[in-house]
Amino acid sequence: MRDPFTVFGSSPVVLDGAMASELERRGCDLNDALWSARVLIEQPQLIRDVHYDYFLAGADVATTASYQASFPGFARRGIDAGEAARLMRLSVELAQAARDAFWADEHNRVGRTRPLVAASVGPYGAMLADGSEYRGHYGLSEQQLVDFHRPRIAALLAAGPDLLACETIPCQQEALALARLLRDEFPQAAAWISFSCRDDANLSEGTPLADAIAALQPFAQAVAVGVNCTAPRHIAPLLQAAAQASGKRLLTYPNSGETYDPVSKTWHDSNEPQAFADAARQWRAAGASCIGGCCRTTPDDIRALAAWLRGSRGQGTA
Repeated sequence: MRDPFTVFGSSPVVLDGAMASELERRGCDLNDALWSARVLIEQPQLIRDVHYDYFLAGADVATTASYQASFPGFARRGIDAGEAARLMRLSVELAQAARDAFWADEHNRVGRTRPLVAASVGPYGAMLADGSEYRGHYGLSEQQLVDFHRPRIAALLAAGPDLLACETIPCQQEALALARLLRDEFPQAAAWISFSCRDDANLSEGTPLADAIAALQPFAQAVAVGVNCTAPRHIAPLLQAAAQASGKRLLTYPNSGETYDPVSKTWHDSNEPQAFADAARQWRAAGASCIGGCCRTTPDDIRALAAWLRGSRGQGTA
C-alpha cells in the first residue's frame, strides 16, 4: 500500500467540490433515495462533465458519484447485484475518463500534477436516505457495518481508483469498521476517512472528534483523516483538535455555509466563492493540507480556492 498523496510532495492538495448539488444546478432531479447515484443510471455523461469542470477549476482530486451507491439501495430499485456492481465501477470510470481527457490537453498539464480519483464510500446512513448519516445511531454491530461496506468497496476497487474516500462518517464505530475491513481484507487499498461533525468538537453521533481521530492512528491505510459536510464555522477548531490527536495528513471539505430549510426544501444565505477561499486560510493554518468543498460548493468555489492555495495563479504549483 502506498500513499497516493505523496505525488504532490509538500504542496497543498485541492479537493473537488459538491457533486449532487452541482448536478441539481445543471438540471438533474435528485429527489430520489439514490441521490446522485441516480444520475449514473440516467445521465452518466453529465457526471463526467462535472468532474472535468472541477479539474479545469484546479482540483487535484475527483471524488466519484458513488456516495449513495450501495447494493441494498440499488436492489430497492429493482437493480440486481451484477448491474449494481457495474454502476459502481462506472462511477470510477467516469472520473478516470474526465481526468484522462483533462490530462491529454498539454495546456492543462502546465504546473500541475496528474490528478487522482477517489472512490466515494458514503456511510451506512446514506443508504437509509433518512438523514442517519448526520446522527450515526444505527443500532448495528461493527461486524454488520463491515458486512455492509465489504461488497461495494470490492466493486469500487475493481475499477482501479487511486484511493477510497470514506466520507461523512458520523460515528467512531463505523470509522473503525472501515479501517479494520481495509486492513484485514483490502491490504493494498489506501483511503481517507472523513467525519461529519455537529459542532466545534464532536462527531454527529456525539463522540469527540479527537478521540475518533486518535483511534485511527494505528491504521496505516488511513493515509488522511479529517472533516467534511460540516458548517465552515466549525472547521478550524475541529482541525486543531485533529492535529493534536494524530500525525496523519489532515483534510477538510466543508459545505458552503448556506443553511437548509427542510420545510421549504430550499437553501438560504449567500455563498461567495471568494469568501469560501478566504475561510480556507484558517483551515490551512489549522493544519489541513487537503482542502475542498462539500454540499453546495461549485467549480467557482474550487477555482477561488485553488487560486489562493497555488499563489493566486489558479493552476500553478503551490
